[in-house]
This record gives sequence, C-alpha cells and structure tokens, in this order.
Amino acid sequence: MTHNASLPAPPRRTRRIVLLSLAVLGMASAVFVVRRPLMMSAPMCMAGRWHGCFDTFNGAVLMTLVALPLAALVVWALARRRRAAGVTSAWRLSLAEVGMVHGTVPLVWLTMMPGGEAGTAPARVSLVPLRDLVTMGPVGIVGNLLIFAALGFFAPMRFAALASVPRVLALGAGCSALVETAQYVLRLDRVSSVDDVLVNAAGAVLAALASRRWWRTTAEAPSDQPRRAPAPAG
Repeated sequence: MTHNASLPAPPRRTRRIVLLSLAVLGMASAVFVVRRPLMMSAPMCMAGRWHGCFDTFNGAVLMTLVALPLAALVVWALARRRRAAGVTSAWRLSLAEVGMVHGTVPLVWLTMMPGGEAGTAPARVSLVPLRDLVTMGPVGIVGNLLIFAALGFFAPMRFAALASVPRVLALGAGCSALVETAQYVLRLDRVSSVDDVLVNAAGAVLAALASRRWWRTTAEAPSDQPRRAPAPAG
C-alpha cells in the first residue's frame, strides 16, 4: 500500500531537461508564428542598417531572438565563475541578472520608439485612471503587461530586498513612471498615461508571483558570497 508513496521523485536533471525542451518548443512555435514579419526585417538587420531594423518592432524582436544564444553563454560564464569562487545559488543569480536585462531592455526600447510626428507633435498626458485602458485593446494590454514582466520575475530572485509583492509593485511603477516621463520630455509622439504605469506595474507583480517559489528569504545566507569553511574544532 505504501509502494507508490515510496517511489523516488524524478531526478532534477530530468525535470530540467523537460522544462528546457518545453521552453525550446515554445520559442520555436513563437518564431514560426512571427517568421514572416521577422524575415522581412532580417536583411536590414544583417546589413547593420539602423533604418528598417532597430527602429522597427520586427527588427527589435528579431535581434532579441538572435541574442538569446549570447545571453545563454553569458549566464553560463557568470555561473561558472561564481561556482569556482564558491558562491551558492550561482546559476540562479546568473540567470536572474541576465534575464532582467535581456527580458527588459528590448521591450523598453520598443516603448521608447518615436512615433511619426516625434519632435513636432505636442506632448500628451493622460492622468485619469482607467480612461485609456478601454482603448488599449487586448494587444496593448498584453504588451504593457510584458514590459517589466522579466524585471518582476527575476529581480526578487536576485535581490533579497525586493522579495515582496509591494516592493516589486513599487519597482514596476517607478520604472514605468520613468519611461512615461522620458516619453513626455523627449516628445516621442506618445501618450504618457497613468494607465500605462498601472498595467506595467501589474505585469511586474504577476511575473513576480510566478517566480515566488524561487525567491530568497531572509533566513538564507547571502548567496552572492563565497562559502566559508567551517572553523576547526577546538
């Protein structure tokens, strides 16, 4: 009767392989869906041309995907260096650092792309909550939720001081407010909206809740410090 209960759990390596395989399949599916628009911008990006690559949505997404192997290599190099120094949670720290950058910078870049009348159109501000939320549409809402999702997912894993929902909410709202202020100051022909701040912060919180299992706790020893050898007895 206790035979099933006593069966060993699947090894961690097997679970990691399964999760990695699912991630690869998901990425391949996403690339298949957006293959046509990405290939339209590929010649411009491969030629190193700014116009048609880095100033377009398709080009930015393509370069983000192309940079994934480099990001994985950086994670491996950082983790290997930390493990050699005796740092605990080397892989988690390295993945969190690279994930925050690689998952946030491209989306902020897309958000800061100027509109057709940048520099000439007057700066626009919307300070009435929930008024612009209706006009965003599903695509706009999902896009705003994803802007700081990587930051909310990885920041509590990397920094123990951010391992709480209110702090992640404040972090997402603060970063979003900086982006909206920059859009207004630079006159990028975009609406600086309080709804953008709310949705961006909500996306960061939702992502943080998804990674809550891997947050550090104050009971853990600082993971970014080398292990200390135990003192000899006597």
